[in-house]
Amino acid sequence: MKKDIKKGKITMTITIGIACFCLVLVMFMQFKIVNETDITSIENMKEAELRTELANWKSKYEEADQAYQETQAKIQEYKETKQSNEETEKVVNSELEQINLSLGTTDVEGQGIEIIVRDSEDAEKIKAADLLLIVNSLKLSGAEAISINDNRIINTSDIVDIGNEFIKVNGERILAPYFIKAIGDPAYLESGLIGNGGYVDTMRKIGQDVTINKSNKLKVSKYNNEIKTKYIQ
Repeated sequence: MKKDIKKGKITMTITIGIACFCLVLVMFMQFKIVNETDITSIENMKEAELRTELANWKSKYEEADQAYQETQAKIQEYKETKQSNEETEKVVNSELEQINLSLGTTDVEGQGIEIIVRDSEDAEKIKAADLLLIVNSLKLSGAEAISINDNRIINTSDIVDIGNEFIKVNGERILAPYFIKAIGDPAYLESGLIGNGGYVDTMRKIGQDVTINKSNKLKVSKYNNEIKTKYIQ
């Protein structure tokens, strides 16, 4: 009888032990599932956040890149505009320089010749026509700037006799000796004056005193008077 009671207690103890073990095992499995579920959720949440953050940075990068490209385009446009303006300015300045040279409103320097004409006892007194013929010969020989006694000769310049006393150039009285400066190729200018049929050659033949000096650096002063027109509107 005692043996049966003892055996029953052992059986009950084993049964309770197995039941407890199973309960513990079930609880352990539940905890594991819960833990795994939380970790997966957290990982999924982190991945979503990372994707969102990456999308945000990508959007910011695209915006910054677009702004950079627009800025570069503007800079290039400014450079092209500046270059265009500089080129336009150079063209305008060049044209103005040519206009000023044609009008004689600027001092100029360059190679050329200086003709000195003096009155001679062996010939007639120098007239305005003599100076005018020399000037015309110089123009035909390519002179780019001419002056007589530092009076710049331009298209509207007058070279006239005032009685038998003196000559007027640009309305200013001048007296001998007459210093005629011309900028251009010295050889061409001289050849136009003393070559076959040159007017200086003719003047020398009749006894007039004319000297020609070549120069590598000759200065011709600007036209100082007001340029007036009658018919241009």
